[in-house]
Amino acid sequence: MAKRDITGAVDFDYLERFAAGDVQVIDEVLGLFQEQAAMWSPMLDSQTDGWRDAVHTVKGAARGVGAHALNIACERAEAEGGQALPGVHAALDAALFDIAAYRHEKALRSLKG
Repeated sequence: MAKRDITGAVDFDYLERFAAGDVQVIDEVLGLFQEQAAMWSPMLDSQTDGWRDAVHTVKGAARGVGAHALNIACERAEAEGGQALPGVHAALDAALFDIAAYRHEKALRSLKG
């Protein structure tokens, strides 16, 4: 997986500008997003108490990293209810895929430099 695999689910230019190009901050933020996603995913179930809180948390995190489609999917779930949660899962998966490709590409570049 490399940068060429990025689908556009995360606006990395936005994130890089937001972090003032600080590679370490960007990597830390993306790593935290990946770790937290593992906690969020099980809570994104309409049968789980607190799923709305989880969606709201994911929405804020999505905005922070530039995952605009995930942000929109979360807003939809907040407005429409649990039937919109599959869209949140799909957008979260897409964001995580892009983050993995981005971080992989950065790791490869660091080996070359």
